[in-house]
Amino acid sequence: MTRTSHLRSAMRSGTFVRFNRPFEEGPVHGYVVEVGPEFFLLALVSDHIRFNGFQAFRTIDVRNLRPDPFATFVESALKRRRESKPRKPKVSVGSLRALLLSASRAFPLVAIHREKLDADICQIGRVVGVAAGKLSLLEIGPDAVWHAAPTRYALKQVTRVDFGGEYEDALHIVGGDPTAG
Repeated sequence: MTRTSHLRSAMRSGTFVRFNRPFEEGPVHGYVVEVGPEFFLLALVSDHIRFNGFQAFRTIDVRNLRPDPFATFVESALKRRRESKPRKPKVSVGSLRALLLSASRAFPLVAIHREKLDADICQIGRVVGVAAGKLSLLEIGPDAVWHAAPTRYALKQVTRVDFGGEYEDALHIVGGDPTAG
């Protein structure tokens, strides 16, 4: 079976999975909610055993995808905390362009990771546009202050896209929308 078929199987069965990636020391945990040709979408379960938004990963970066051996414990904790698996958002993983544009329509902030350049840095903001192999991102800094102008990034450098998580939510609560002044 290919990585994609394993991911689709996990999605269909609703299996709580874990996998590794070359950019992270430990495993990633969650539920696969959509699989596209290059990226797939995961409802992330944090190390604090809480749902924490969504992450879209490149399929080619997945290593050792398997059912999580501690799924019974994690699912019991989530249930007792009254945390239910979030619904699949209106986000397309048909292409990276579609992913970025649809995630930015569905969520106030999107985080992009270019982990081959620096695994510890991400850029967070509002997608302004995607054209000619470039992403225009109006960024918000870690101080919740919006930059004055968008920055352009090469799409081919993007390895992961996050949205709907607690950190992005906190930035949006404090920084508001870029047009709100």
